[in-house]
Amino acid sequence: MQLTKILPRIFLHTEKGQEIPLADPNPNWSVETVLNFYSGTYPVLATAKVGEMVIRNDQLTYAFTSTIGTKG
Repeated sequence: MQLTKILPRIFLHTEKGQEIPLADPNPNWSVETVLNFYSGTYPVLATAKVGEMVIRNDQLTYAFTSTIGTKG
């Protein structure tokens, strides 16, 4: 019998060169809803983009990348 493991999600926000891990507030929410939720605490996330999901340390890891201060 093969077992399926559900990996937890973790969200990363980089501020002043430091990676800040953000817990998943609700596993049923979309990634965009989580981004919107955390933009209340981290206003720079209001214009952020969601990076590609990668598996790191048995977690689904999403990076929130701010678009403020970037051109193009």
